[in-house]
Amino acid sequence: MIKYIFLSLFLITGICASAQSETTTAQTGAVQSDTIGPWTAKGNASLLFNQSTFDNWVAGGENNIAGNIGINYDINYKKDDWTWDNKFMASYGIVKTRTSAFAKKTDDRLEINSVLGKKMSKYWYYSAFLNFRTQFAKGYVYSRDENDAEQRQEYTSFFSPAYLLVGPGILYKKEENLKLNLSPATSKLTFVDKNFTLPDEKYFGVEQGESLRYELGFNASAYYKFDIIANVTLENILNLYSNYLEDPQNVDIDYQLNIVMRINRYMTTNLSFQTIYDDNAFQGFQVRQVFGVAANYGF
Repeated sequence: MIKYIFLSLFLITGICASAQSETTTAQTGAVQSDTIGPWTAKGNASLLFNQSTFDNWVAGGENNIAGNIGINYDINYKKDDWTWDNKFMASYGIVKTRTSAFAKKTDDRLEINSVLGKKMSKYWYYSAFLNFRTQFAKGYVYSRDENDAEQRQEYTSFFSPAYLLVGPGILYKKEENLKLNLSPATSKLTFVDKNFTLPDEKYFGVEQGESLRYELGFNASAYYKFDIIANVTLENILNLYSNYLEDPQNVDIDYQLNIVMRINRYMTTNLSFQTIYDDNAFQGFQVRQVFGVAANYGF
């Protein structure tokens, strides 16, 4: 399964690079044009790898091998009064230690954001947005039996859970790197495999034996990217959601911070931090953090 995930990410990278090449060709080909094409595309792919080996090392240590691959890609359209911004983010990572019976995930996500806007004033647009989130591979809960042997139980998988948010609203867009979208009538759908539902307990907010949960509420999303100093870029992505139909005071929070410190053309130091609060999934904050030196390819 793992090799297929990595293969899929590499294929996506190739497709995105090809799309960028075609866009560039259309704009710089032999046929000259007085206007710039409405489509722009840019992104990067990164690969982090770590391996440690210990042999008679008295200070202690455990042999391990770890890797993480990530893609962050933007495809945007702008012409006359119309704008359409699309962001694709995908990452997957694993670690295997000598004493563990299983390779374990260190990262796993697939997210698509899309906002369509029709200008109504200088910086404001009528908008329609879509946000989709899920994971690539199965997730497990780990424990040990009476013989202290490690065991695991499958708890999540691809499209279980998956989240889809869609709705109309208004968009503030001063520039490509500063955007705010407000949607007061957002539909949120949570998809799960009904075989995972738990007796006498909701599974990501979905009732036992069901595979879908519907919510209607208010969504606010913000995007801000800037350079703090030369070769150091911060990307902030924030999503807030309140469900009108049930406990509107419990606001779902999803905040992502991506820091890229460029060493040279192909090497960067990457820090990805994400925190999520969703009481249907977990009674508290979920935190994900990935840090390392990466081989980086921009396209």
